[in-house]
Amino acid sequence: MDIDFSLVLTLAVLATGGLWLLDVLLLKPGRRSRLEKARGEARQQGSVLPAETEAQLMREPGLFEISHSFFPVLAIVWVLRSFLAEPFTIPSGSMLPSLQVGDYVLVNKFAYGLRLPVLGTEILPVGKPQRGDVMVFKFPAQPSINYIKRVVGLPGDHIESRDEVLYINGVEMKRELVSQEPAVEPWEQVWREQLGSRSHITREEIGRNPTGGDWSYTVPAGNYFMMGDNRDNSNDSRFWGPVAEKLIVGKAFYVWMHKKPGLNFPTLTRNGAIE
Repeated sequence: MDIDFSLVLTLAVLATGGLWLLDVLLLKPGRRSRLEKARGEARQQGSVLPAETEAQLMREPGLFEISHSFFPVLAIVWVLRSFLAEPFTIPSGSMLPSLQVGDYVLVNKFAYGLRLPVLGTEILPVGKPQRGDVMVFKFPAQPSINYIKRVVGLPGDHIESRDEVLYINGVEMKRELVSQEPAVEPWEQVWREQLGSRSHITREEIGRNPTGGDWSYTVPAGNYFMMGDNRDNSNDSRFWGPVAEKLIVGKAFYVWMHKKPGLNFPTLTRNGAIE
């Protein structure tokens, strides 16, 4: 079952904040009135109302007390995750070798403009995705799932692939071989690819072409063409189309922890900026 954590967190903030506000506006004045009445009766009898009794009279009902305790914490987490930075885990190898399974990455939530949580509506323009950025977005076919890929095509770009070499608007995206395994009759190659002014590494498997051959695509306005760095093992825009601006989550910029799947301790060996 896929859970939209942003939606769950937003609902939790609204629920706890609503109960806290209800208590402040409607219930707390009644408790204070009863406290003042009890103090007055104590004075008439020549005594002072015990502190324990005062605390008991002013005590919030259980559900409202819990909401009052949790609301500030949830609200702070909601603000941080919604507008500043949000952590994500890499669940698959579609971005190898740039990102590995088990990498924990930080995503800048305001790099592409401030957006309303859950709805994704931009409320304050800040910047636009650039070719070569690693971007987190909501999967168009199932928005409750977050995907992470590299921005290859900007709105209006014409993208072609010939013999697995990219051409954008007729310009070849240069690349050079970094390594191959094994050295003789290799089955795997790692390349350094240039996307405009940005460069990054990609991985290919010799003889495997999931698209079935050469292809071309023109990116519609307001959309972005996304590809994984693990070119022959990535479910991306080549198969399900571009990503609309409203589905953008943010820019992945830093690996802050890595944990191999299974019973393994987290490590900091991969910490660093994302290329």
